[in-house]
Amino acid sequence: MTTEAHAAHAETHGGHHHEMGFIRKYIFSQDHKIIGIQFMLMSLVFILLGGGLALALRWQLAWPGGEYGPEYAKPVPILGKLLWSNTGGSMPKEAFPMFTTMHGTIMIFFVIIPLLVGAFGNFTVPLMIGAKDMAFPLLNMLSFWFALPAGIIMLLSFFQEGGAAAAGWTAYPTLSGPATWRGEPTGLSGGGQSYWLVSLIILGTSSIMGAINYLTTIINMRAPGMGFFRMPLTVWSIFITSILVLFATPVLASALGMLLFDRVGGTSFFLAGPKFPGASGQPLLWQHLFWFYSHPAVYIMILPAMGVVSDVLSTFSRKPIFGYKSMVFAIAGIAGLGYIVWGHHMFQSGMNPLLGTTFMVSTVLIAVPSAIKTFNWLGTLWGGSLHLTTPMLNALAFVSMFTIGGLSGVFMASTTFDIFIHDTYFIVAHLHYVLFGGSLFGIFAGIYYWYPKMFGRMMSERLGKLHFWLTFISYNLVFFPMHIIGLGGHPRRVSSIMEYDLFKPLQHWNVFMTYAALVLGAVQLIFAWNFIASWFLGKKADRNPWHGNTLEWTTPSPAPHGNFEVTPIVHRGPYEYHAPGSGRDGINPQTEPGKGAALAAH
Repeated sequence: MTTEAHAAHAETHGGHHHEMGFIRKYIFSQDHKIIGIQFMLMSLVFILLGGGLALALRWQLAWPGGEYGPEYAKPVPILGKLLWSNTGGSMPKEAFPMFTTMHGTIMIFFVIIPLLVGAFGNFTVPLMIGAKDMAFPLLNMLSFWFALPAGIIMLLSFFQEGGAAAAGWTAYPTLSGPATWRGEPTGLSGGGQSYWLVSLIILGTSSIMGAINYLTTIINMRAPGMGFFRMPLTVWSIFITSILVLFATPVLASALGMLLFDRVGGTSFFLAGPKFPGASGQPLLWQHLFWFYSHPAVYIMILPAMGVVSDVLSTFSRKPIFGYKSMVFAIAGIAGLGYIVWGHHMFQSGMNPLLGTTFMVSTVLIAVPSAIKTFNWLGTLWGGSLHLTTPMLNALAFVSMFTIGGLSGVFMASTTFDIFIHDTYFIVAHLHYVLFGGSLFGIFAGIYYWYPKMFGRMMSERLGKLHFWLTFISYNLVFFPMHIIGLGGHPRRVSSIMEYDLFKPLQHWNVFMTYAALVLGAVQLIFAWNFIASWFLGKKADRNPWHGNTLEWTTPSPAPHGNFEVTPIVHRGPYEYHAPGSGRDGINPQTEPGKGAALAAH
C-alpha cells in the first residue's frame, strides 16, 4: 500500500490540536488509540483474575484433600490450607461452581472479546484505513466507560448474599432462577447471579456502541483510493465481527433482561418445574436465545484473531497473503454460517432428530471456509522469507492450535459422537484449543506486533521468545490430555472425581495437568514483566520496525493524535507490491527480504 501527499493545501493532522490535561487525554480520552490501550489494560488485569480462578479449580481437581486421604492432599500444607483452611484443605463445594462460572465469564466477556474487538479494533482500524479517528469519538469513549463498570459489577457479585453466580457461564434456567419463589426458598443461586445479569447487559451495550462505530468508520472514513478489497484483513475481520455483534448481541440482551425479570420481578419467562409452582415458562427458550448469540460469539472471539494473524504472517513471510479475496469470502462465510448452527449445543435437549441433522450438516459446512483460511495461511508461508520473530511465532501457534481445535469441533458436530462426549472434558479441551490456543495466541501476536506503534518502544525479543516457548509447551501439556480424559468420560464441572469409582483411574491426569497449569500461569509473569518494563526501558522504535506493508507503519511511533501528517492516498492494496526498481517505494519483499515492505509517507 503506497501513499502520496495531497497538494500543499491538503489538510494536515498532528500539531494543530490543543494540549489536553492528563485526565482528558488519558482517562476520558476520545482518541481511538488511547481507548484501545484502555481496553487492553483492563483486559490484562482481568486475565490475571480469570487465570487465578482457573488455577484454583485445577488445584481442587488434582488435590481434593479432605476425606480423600493424604495421597490426594500432599501439596495441601503448602497452598491448600491457605486457600481452604476451614475445610481440611478441600475447596468448599459451593465455591467450585462459582469459580467455574466466573472463570468462564471473565475470560470470554472481559478478556478475549474486549482485547480482540475493543483493543485491537479501536487501535488499528483508523490507522489501517487512513482515518484520523473513529467516526464517533464520544461514543467510542462511552463504549469503554460502559465496559469498565460492567467488569466492576461482575466482581462485586462475589460479595453478595449467597456468593457469585454459580449456574455456569451459560446460566441455564432453572439453575439461574431466583433464590426464593413466592416466599419459599428454592436453594438456587443468590444475589450474585443478578449482578452477573446486570453486568452483561451493560457490557452488551458497550459492544453495540463499538460495533456501530467500527461499521460507520470503515464504510465512510477510508482514505482516498482504499476500496473494500484494498483493506487489510484485520480491518475486514473487525468489519464482519461488528456485523455479528450488532445483530446477535440484542438477542442475548433480551434474554438477560427476561431472566433478570424472572429473578427480581416475579415473571416466569424461563421458570418451570416443582421448585416454581404455578410457573409456566420455557427453560429451553433460554438455550435458543443464549446460543443464538453465543455461537456467533465464538466467531466474535476468533475472527479478529484471524485478521491479526493474517497480517502478521504476511509481514514476516515477506510476501502477499495467498488468496486475499478468498480469505475475505471465507471470513464472511464463517460469520454467516455461525448464525445458523446454534442448535448443535442442544443435541441432548430432546429436539427432533431431523432438526438436529440440519444443525449437524450446517456445522460441518463451517469446516469449508475454515479450511480455506488455513490452506491460504500455509500458501502464504510457502516460499516466503520467514522471520521467526515473537509475533510470527505466536501467529504460527495460532494456526496450528486452531487447526487442532477445529478438527475436534468437526467430530463434535456429529450428533451421535456429541451424545457420547457431551459435558465431558473433551468439550473443555475443544473450547480451550479454539479460545486459548486460538484467540490468546492471536492476542499475543497482536500485542507484540503493535506494541511499538502503541508505546514507541520495542518489547524484548529474548523475553518474548522465552514466554512463547514456555507458554506453547505448558499449554499443550495442560489441555491436550483433556481429550484423553474426556473420551474416558471425565465429567466437567465436578469438583472431584474421587467421588466416582468409575473415574478414579483418570485422577493422575488431573495431577499432571495441574502441575503444567501452574507452570503456564507462572510463565505469564515473564510477559507481564516484558510488557511493563519495555514501556519505560525498551528500545525506541522507528516508524516501521517490522517492515510492515499497511498504513499504520507510515506514522511515527507512537502514532500522534490525528494519526497522519497528511491524508494518505492509496494506490495499492496491503498485499500488493511493485516490481523491484519501479519507484521510490518499489521494494519487492520476495526478492529483497532484508528490506521488507517498508513504506514511506511522501
